[in-house]
Amino acid sequence: MADQRVVGATGGSIAEAAVRDFQAGLRGDLLCSDDDGYDVTRRVFNGMVDRRPAVIVRCAGTADVIRGVGFAQAHDLPLSIRGGGHSVAGSAVCDGGLMLDLSGMKGIRIDPARRTAQAQPGLTLGEFDHETQAFELATTLGVISMTGIAGLTLGGGLGWLNGKYGLACDNLLAADVVTADGRLLAASPAEHDDLFWAIRGGGGNFGVVTSFTYRLHPVGTVLGGGVTYPPARAREALRFYHEFASTCPDELSTAASLGLAEDGRPVVSVAACYCGPIEDGERVLRPLRAFGPPSADGIQPMPYLALQSGSDAGFPFGRQHYWKSSYLQDLSDDAVEVLLRFVAEKPSPISGVGLQQMCGAASRVDPAATAFPHRERHYDFLILSQWDDPADSARNVGWTRAFFEAMGPFLERGVYANNLGEEGEDRVKAAYGANYERLAALKQKYDPTNLFHLNHNITPTLR
Repeated sequence: MADQRVVGATGGSIAEAAVRDFQAGLRGDLLCSDDDGYDVTRRVFNGMVDRRPAVIVRCAGTADVIRGVGFAQAHDLPLSIRGGGHSVAGSAVCDGGLMLDLSGMKGIRIDPARRTAQAQPGLTLGEFDHETQAFELATTLGVISMTGIAGLTLGGGLGWLNGKYGLACDNLLAADVVTADGRLLAASPAEHDDLFWAIRGGGGNFGVVTSFTYRLHPVGTVLGGGVTYPPARAREALRFYHEFASTCPDELSTAASLGLAEDGRPVVSVAACYCGPIEDGERVLRPLRAFGPPSADGIQPMPYLALQSGSDAGFPFGRQHYWKSSYLQDLSDDAVEVLLRFVAEKPSPISGVGLQQMCGAASRVDPAATAFPHRERHYDFLILSQWDDPADSARNVGWTRAFFEAMGPFLERGVYANNLGEEGEDRVKAAYGANYERLAALKQKYDPTNLFHLNHNITPTLR
């Protein structure tokens, strides 16, 4: 570190001796703006995010996390936490504060007999799945393999196995959490059960999770892939998909997407994962594959790892991203017309619209059982705008906002926190729904000074 004097967000500097002492107590690296690796480490998935922490700690283990939390608290530094860095809001990176980079903490231990995995927060979905699939085991974890397990799980964790096995947070058995006062707490149904409740959907508001213990399930070869319908049948395909998805068995999870065909007309695709016996899946998916008929059919038995990484190429690191999201229960004729009209006008060919199904086991959990409240059979509706040239930002953001506003009459108030950008307090409250007040009370208990505020923040409330 060339210059060991840290200048914080408020302009005040921290004495060189204090920084040197802090660095000496770390096992990992301490980076300032002129150090090698600083610019690479502060970059996140969303290229629109360009923030400059005063200092970055590349944590080598839990002790570094504890020390970093204490240093930020003692010197009144904004504190941000990076796991996979995949959040569209970019809250993993702060301006003028301390960023804890957990991406190097990738330890994982599988217990195939007990069907559990103990995993550190720097793992991506792909890395986690690589280890569990050696034993033909898996748990629900998103749909893009570069996503970090930590943020995904803390925000709920919708994925291909949600119909059969629930969300990622439903499969969390225990966690180790560094709280704002520097303690390492074991959170589980038996210890600090209120904290355990809060981190299953309450995001990073309550501390830094340094270890996750998950329940695993037998998953090896699945019947997966997708079908694409001819543009001329886009309207009928969306209506058919809604009817089909409404009757899916737990073993089947689906997601519809809208894009443009080569001739510029809207086109509908449906991806699927059947995690039961292949012969049963063939029967269940037969109507989906017969309707249209599809112009392309890629559904086939495949390794679960192949399904999890199948969409990765469409979301490279560093593109400009702006998303709008909510929940949608019904694909009415009017909603379908809005969807098709705006997709036809999208300014970026690489933007898209997704309707990921929340179904089965995930939809039957009591909304008060975990902090994640949105337990209904519905779609996670996402306008995922992405483009390469920053000069195109205004046009793409404007289209996304206009599209979302036009869809407003058909949407529920809630929103999946993992899809939420920086959209204000009302949208944050919509993400936590009926559980917000309980979460705010627990925030007061575990983080009364709101040290962990660079997230979809829950304000501490005095009880």
